[in-house]
Amino acid sequence: MLIRTTDPFREFDRLANQLLGAGVGTTNRPAAMPMDAWREGDRFIIEFDLPGVARESIDIDVERNVLTVRAERLARNGDWQLLAAERTRGSFSRQLVLGDNLDLDRIEAAYDAGVLRLVVPVAEKAKPRRIEVAGVEQADAAPAAIEA
Repeated sequence: MLIRTTDPFREFDRLANQLLGAGVGTTNRPAAMPMDAWREGDRFIIEFDLPGVARESIDIDVERNVLTVRAERLARNGDWQLLAAERTRGSFSRQLVLGDNLDLDRIEAAYDAGVLRLVVPVAEKAKPRRIEVAGVEQADAAPAAIEA
């Protein structure tokens, strides 16, 4: 199970920064990274949009049940003049609290076309299993005779 941590002021901050022009193109605070998550059979899939981010700048950590994804989109170096700045540059960070029913030791990560895809398998102990009901044989059920 995936438990989404929310910041009630994140959307307000994003809107205020967009309207006031603050934070665009700066590296003073981590920016949000859009995410989708779903379950496919015995695994959870989580995808993060990170267009323009180099694979080498992506860092994924798991500590206890907290998955942290960090990435960085750097500004271009060289002789150029910025004409528009609508894409956020700098550090991106996202944390997710993952449930105990997931196998955090077997997370797989792939990055393609600006999308980071994490595959988190369901732990064996959390998968449904069938329990066999044993019967008691008649010989074992009869009371033993008491000898005097």
